Amino acid sequence: MKFPSNTLRWWLRAITTFALLALGASVPLGAMAADAKPKRLLIVGQGPDGHPPTTHEFMPGANVLEELLKPYKDIQTKLVNADEPWPDGPALIDKCDGIVMLVTQGSEWMQINPQRHEALKRLAARGGAIVALHWSVGAKDPKYIQGQLDLLGATRGGEQRKYKVLEIDLKRADPKHPIMNGIKDLKAYDEFYYALDKAPGINPLFKANIDGNDETVAWSWERPDHGRAFGFVALHFHSNWQRPEYRRFVVQGVLWSLKLPIPAEGVNVDIDSRKLELAGELPVPASPEAEKIAKQKAKDLKSGKSSKK
Repeated sequence: MKFPSNTLRWWLRAITTFALLALGASVPLGAMAADAKPKRLLIVGQGPDGHPPTTHEFMPGANVLEELLKPYKDIQTKLVNADEPWPDGPALIDKCDGIVMLVTQGSEWMQINPQRHEALKRLAARGGAIVALHWSVGAKDPKYIQGQLDLLGATRGGEQRKYKVLEIDLKRADPKHPIMNGIKDLKAYDEFYYALDKAPGINPLFKANIDGNDETVAWSWERPDHGRAFGFVALHFHSNWQRPEYRRFVVQGVLWSLKLPIPAEGVNVDIDSRKLELAGELPVPASPEAEKIAKQKAKDLKSGKSSKK
């Protein structure tokens, strides 16, 4: 039986279209985006701030995060030490699609240099990712509260600035959020900031019962400028990078903030244990006993100026 030529052409187009759609459905997202430009991520760390050894190890922590992100071809990382005065900062921020901060008194750090603050606001305005870990959230002076609140979604400062070092249950506040893929409730010994100032619309990810209240200790935020922010107040102890669930949570927070996909089972966060070492050895897992040892070492070394919270 012969088909009219126009009917045959229609069927050929239909079969071709179906085949292309089927192929597209079977190709991983990463391969489909092979020709897309990678997201440029600026990872910002700082040197010691006076806390005991094995705590506030921000540059080593930044190195861990950079290592964890190496498998992602759609992310181009740049790791920098942002100790003051950091004159290159505004230009570097203007070139990135997202920033991860591991710094001391983050809200002050973001605003103390007007050019840096303006660059961060430009990053937000173009829909960029803003991520803050531990002491990158907040500052001592309350005058920096609003500036970080506008960009990160939560912060702390002034007399309401509270923190506690304790072992506590972290409960998932939004188990269906992509950042929580492959992550369960967990128990952790860490330092937690709480009683945060929060912007309307932030999405708590982990909550912990502190002083009888369910406190937000991690969150995501779809900002009004259509960019994304992620904050996690823990990671006081460098040893907690040894915990796969911590590594997965942070990596997935970064991926989500950059608007990249996260597999339903969670990402692989295997890492060479040598990358987690400090001075050639793995820190003892965080505990009250380990903290006492670290404080004694700090006392013995008579380390620099204090940076107590």
